[in-house]
Amino acid sequence: MHAVNDAIQTEIHRAESTMTEPSVFEVELVIEEPKHHKSPDIDQIPSQLIKEGSRTIHYEIHKYILSFCNKKELPEEWKESINVPMYKKGNETDFSNYSGTSHLPTTYKILFYILLSKLTPYAGGIIKDHLSGF
Repeated sequence: MHAVNDAIQTEIHRAESTMTEPSVFEVELVIEEPKHHKSPDIDQIPSQLIKEGSRTIHYEIHKYILSFCNKKELPEEWKESINVPMYKKGNETDFSNYSGTSHLPTTYKILFYILLSKLTPYAGGIIKDHLSGF
């Protein structure tokens, strides 16, 4: 069991050591991605407004995100969400026919998608390495 934990810690360390700060380009890539633009979230900033904003807005969002990356601490407003029940199918009075969706701050989601794109290659490698032993 220790060998597995050591291997996982090695992979985490390798991912951390090569993790770079988000670039303005990465922020703009996420902003331009059409699937990330739906209704306004908890911060009431419509994603479409950010998408159609100028490079200045994108640069300011980038600076905002970097300020928290450097502190390694999330802002308080990023620790809140609005949970909304979404009806799936069946009897509308049965709570089991609903699933929840969380509305998070738009800038938080931009950082989330950047981190997801950076970590996915490592996760795939870790999973592949551990499944090859079966």
